[in-house]
Amino acid sequence: MAQDVGKVEQELKEKFGEDLDEKLLAECVKVCQMHNFTGEDLYFKWEAIRFNRGPAQFSLKDLQEVKAKINRDMMKNAMTKKLMKGNLSGPQSRQFGMSPARGSRSAVGGGAGAASPGTPMKPMRRQDGFDLARMQDIKTPVAGPSRVAFVGPATDEAAYKKRAYRYMYEKVSERSEVLDDRIDHFGELVKAYYDIEELGDPSAVTEDDIVVVGRIVQDSETSSGAVKLNEASLMLESSRMMGSGARVPLRFDPSVNVRRGPRGVGGQGIFPGAIVALKGKNGGGGSFLAAEILGLPPLDPSSAINIKSETGEAEFSMCIAAGPFTPEADLSFQPLQSLITKFTSDKPAVALLIGPFIDASHPLIKVGDVDMPPRDMFITQFVDKLRDFLDASPGSIVLLLPSPRDILSEHAVFPQCELPRALCDDPRIRLLPNPARFTLNGVHFAASSVDVLFHLRKEEFYKRAGEIEPLPAASASDVPDPMANLCRHILQQRSFYPIFPVPLDLANEVNLDMTHSEMLNLCPQDDNTDDAEGSVDPSRARCAPEVLIVPSRLKHFSKVVDHTVAVNPSFLTKSTYAVLQYPGHSGPGPAKDRIKIEIQRLET
Repeated sequence: MAQDVGKVEQELKEKFGEDLDEKLLAECVKVCQMHNFTGEDLYFKWEAIRFNRGPAQFSLKDLQEVKAKINRDMMKNAMTKKLMKGNLSGPQSRQFGMSPARGSRSAVGGGAGAASPGTPMKPMRRQDGFDLARMQDIKTPVAGPSRVAFVGPATDEAAYKKRAYRYMYEKVSERSEVLDDRIDHFGELVKAYYDIEELGDPSAVTEDDIVVVGRIVQDSETSSGAVKLNEASLMLESSRMMGSGARVPLRFDPSVNVRRGPRGVGGQGIFPGAIVALKGKNGGGGSFLAAEILGLPPLDPSSAINIKSETGEAEFSMCIAAGPFTPEADLSFQPLQSLITKFTSDKPAVALLIGPFIDASHPLIKVGDVDMPPRDMFITQFVDKLRDFLDASPGSIVLLLPSPRDILSEHAVFPQCELPRALCDDPRIRLLPNPARFTLNGVHFAASSVDVLFHLRKEEFYKRAGEIEPLPAASASDVPDPMANLCRHILQQRSFYPIFPVPLDLANEVNLDMTHSEMLNLCPQDDNTDDAEGSVDPSRARCAPEVLIVPSRLKHFSKVVDHTVAVNPSFLTKSTYAVLQYPGHSGPGPAKDRIKIEIQRLET
């Protein structure tokens, strides 16, 4: 116990300060022991009380307020449990299965529940919450040998706690540090890629050309409202380390070139939040004149790893579908039922469903015109039917990736934690965070439910430029086009959502939490290279994903972009989904050359 007390005291001093009064510290320890709190828990309780009162020193009076708040919460929880407790000895239970009393409403013809003679009646169900026949039919699913070797994000308590972070608690100082770290990280990558000793400050007046790295921002003075980025409103923001965080207007030389960009693209797309490397100078005119746009270092391709499933198979098939899964006119989920019927007949090894599953923005859900709670709707329409498919296709697995629009998600921000495990405890159905990286038989996948392609298309400003030392195409099918360029932004910026800030007119689609944007990174920014191949945790992989899944309202496609196959299956309500075939490690060369993806139409 003494050791526990010492640990609690240490946590309290870390949170409240080392100068915490000894008497007050002892009282805090008693409260923590009484309610099984950590020092951090007590600190959060106090913060919640003081949130709208401004900064203050923790005192004995504050501790009394915290204790009173804890007692109120305990009484409230006790009342809630009492109201929710089933009454197995109530009148409904005692009268179950008995003939109705003479004179009751069900015995006379005028009752709402009366039935005419000869009318078939539904079997009565217990009213105390238990359905014994149904409970006896429930069988605990057991995962047999899988046809694919699946490795997903870490599931330990520390990793889950990191994903299930406290949102709506973002501090301006933390946000600025995260944005600064991202610039500094790319600065180090550019220095190593181009063999540059030092980066310059774009706000400093120089006579010679310098290389700078910064973030594209929009000039708020020359543009107002939801105005698209243009050449007149371009500004470059540096980090505090490289340029004191200053913002300077950005102008391009009429003969600007792109160095080490993709061959045949003929320019560079720019959008708010994009990290860019530029070569030029600030001649004293109050702006930075860029003569060259330096291509960012590309992600390395993954090394070929020969991994087989538990059944000894290296090849696998996969179906990819994105929600919404029911049209706006009804909640019948007819497209979903047709898709699961297709699953049952084709028996793919993997089925990836991307949310929203129960869409909070559905017109009928918004007005409450539903026949059952959203939780029951999800279990009935998704879990139960997917279990039927898995029973008919032994060895298959299902992956569920949520959306910020999912009404059942406890995390209404992006990046987003996985759906609550209480919704589905079947080991054959894996719940993924949003976004997520995972591997199937060693093939790296990256997926997100946010329509980042549409956001990029809407915000992108394309600057025409010449080419210097262009990079050759990764394959013959890697032909530049607008959709491929949008996917390339995600890979070059190494982020599932590289835009910042979120476009004003699209802010209702993405509640972006920049403080935790490290979970949006395609590969980690730290120096820890213990799991560089992502064999234990794919989110730690430092290679490009071999398959990038980005559902969008834009036209469906499947394209090779650098070392990655990018696919947009569109939405299931548009009757399209993607089918992936991987023949295994059947030949030399990268996996992208052996992966075949087709966009198929759903037969309804």
